[in-house]
Amino acid sequence: MTEYRQSRFRPPRGAADLLLIRHGESEPAVMGKPFPMKDGHGDPALHPDGEAQARALADRLADAPLAALYVTTLRRTHQTAAPLAARKGMTPIIEADLREVCLGEWDGGLYRQKAAERDPVFLKALYDGEWGHIPGAETTAQVNQRVERGLRRVAQAHPDQQVACFVHGGIIATALSLATKSMTFAFMGAANASISRLIITPDYMQVRGFNDTNHLPDHLV
Repeated sequence: MTEYRQSRFRPPRGAADLLLIRHGESEPAVMGKPFPMKDGHGDPALHPDGEAQARALADRLADAPLAALYVTTLRRTHQTAAPLAARKGMTPIIEADLREVCLGEWDGGLYRQKAAERDPVFLKALYDGEWGHIPGAETTAQVNQRVERGLRRVAQAHPDQQVACFVHGGIIATALSLATKSMTFAFMGAANASISRLIITPDYMQVRGFNDTNHLPDHLV
């Protein structure tokens, strides 16, 4: 008797399989003490909880068949990748186009305060899906353009391979909204050290996972 079992997903031939990992929790913002800046971006280090998240992530992916590790220009991604890189003996590659959204006058920690206070400009940006409402920030169109460029560059370098990209919450939201053609901020809120998964072919991008935190203990989610 012929049996027809349900199929299991496999990336199509030539596709790149990207694990988009949000960096671990970074240092808290403190009024009057802005973060160090790098190329117009706030550049905080990891909080101790973020370091613990990075170690848990390394345990999760220690045996994953990763062809490469990617980080951005900002140190919180380097620090999150470091335990896994050490376990695998790999040197992360910098992909600058996957750095966090530039928040203009609100960068360096002020954005967190404005968000916590539900500032009217923050709410308008959220409602409209437009980063550019923040004074001096990148526009959503600019972010979309560079993120897609960075994703495509990584994908083109890794056909039929899986790679881990240590990136940022705003970038994960951008990547998945581009892939699904959904609202700009539909995928905002990925947890620190969470894993999302994106399949990229020359013709399309496909979301296969979002905000996987199964490797994190409850107190670190």
